[in-house]
Amino acid sequence: MHRQKRIVITGLGTVNALAKNISGFTKALQEGVCGIGPLDLFDTKDFRTKNGGQIKNFVPREYIPKDFSLKRTSRADQLAFAAALEALRDAVLYPLPGQLKEKVGIAIGGGSGGLYEGENFYSQLLKKGSSRARFSSLSSVYCASSADYIASALGLTGPKTTFMTACSAGGTALGYARDLLVSNHAALMLAGGVEPMCRITYAAFNALQSVDPDVCRPFDRNRAGLSLGEAAAIMVLEPLETALARGAKIYAEILGYGISCDSFHMTAPDEKASGAVRSMQAALKDANLSIDDIDYINAHGTATPVNDATETKAIKEVFGRRAYAIPVSSTKSMHAHTLGAAGALEGIVSVLALQKGFIPPTINYTRPDPLCDLDYVIEGMRKADLRAVLSNSFAFGGNNTTVIFGKYSERGAAHD
Repeated sequence: MHRQKRIVITGLGTVNALAKNISGFTKALQEGVCGIGPLDLFDTKDFRTKNGGQIKNFVPREYIPKDFSLKRTSRADQLAFAAALEALRDAVLYPLPGQLKEKVGIAIGGGSGGLYEGENFYSQLLKKGSSRARFSSLSSVYCASSADYIASALGLTGPKTTFMTACSAGGTALGYARDLLVSNHAALMLAGGVEPMCRITYAAFNALQSVDPDVCRPFDRNRAGLSLGEAAAIMVLEPLETALARGAKIYAEILGYGISCDSFHMTAPDEKASGAVRSMQAALKDANLSIDDIDYINAHGTATPVNDATETKAIKEVFGRRAYAIPVSSTKSMHAHTLGAAGALEGIVSVLALQKGFIPPTINYTRPDPLCDLDYVIEGMRKADLRAVLSNSFAFGGNNTTVIFGKYSERGAAHD
């Protein structure tokens, strides 16, 4: 039975390697811009790779008013708050009415948190000694700091949760936020993800040799690994009746989501793709959709040899012969893999695709792979009238999340 309470998206905000706002991000996606290039946030001379999807020239005060103190905040906190403020302004909810604040919740996916600041503190500790090192700089090192900062800065007292399920965390946060609204635990949710670049994460993926020294090439026969990136991506979610009552602009609906666990390996996906299959099937069931209702798949598409082939296999198992008729793309080829923010950032991609009527391309693709034989959008942006978009996020530890977004329709369910 389809849910009676429809949850819609009324605000979007992002800071990523392609753009520092939604309008710029939309344009970059449509033009197939590559935001992957040399890093300068930290020294990469000792790493086998030098590139990534870094947010260049981020000046917090260009996005965050002086009314808000940035003392003891991390790069992650600042990115997340900048995206949250854009999303609230986009939803015409900034500043938030005082009576609403106790009913506004936050669900954020993340990973590295303030590790970048922690690394800098450690360097300071080695150079200056413990008597002169500033221990206060560690106050935002934990991953939950970003949600904490947003809540305290805006005076929000609704539900607050941080997810750390690696690359699926942002997607899981969106699904959980939807659930809180459906069950009346919140009247409005800020939901999404944030992931900053840091040395430890970059070193870890280099040690795994899963990073392409050049750029990532999802589904390409010569793909050699992912490109690491950083981003913040936040959505405003609210019940349809609330959005209509205040005359809000409605981007899309969040129709359903699915979660599964591989129970297979810490970094490798289940060879049989069973976890990815169950995640997509659960999302379809939750959204009350059939395989014929999905018009575009925003793939996890990391550009690692095993992951792309496994995801392709999973899509074919779920959708059968129809799999070959559904356009698929991975925008990680443009903005890189943003880990804990990926599910939320690609959720925004999915919503923009629905609202603007286009499918973003997979760039850097040159050679077909027999193991990856679906309709990958590689020729540039493809115009399309989309009804429902399925977005996959498959993480380390076998943490899988699939979120389905629908085009808003005044006539009943979004997919009618």
